[in-house]
Amino acid sequence: MQVSVADAKNKLPELIKAVEHGERVTICRRGVPIVDLVRTQAGAGRQPKFGTLRGRIAINDPDWWKPMSEQEVEAFLEGRD
Repeated sequence: MQVSVADAKNKLPELIKAVEHGERVTICRRGVPIVDLVRTQAGAGRQPKFGTLRGRIAINDPDWWKPMSEQEVEAFLEGRD
């Protein structure tokens, strides 16, 4: 099936249903084929595997999230000059 860009905009849900039923849809601009709508082969339904980075991440300072002390702030500001 070939449709124009304007028809594709107006009939997108119908075109998706046609593709779901195995039909190939080609969208044309001024009669020139531009895009083919085809059904995807397989979804990316993979679940994330937690723990795959275990042992690869090194935490240099376990207290990184704590606020700096006054001495650390002063040392930091002195280093910027």
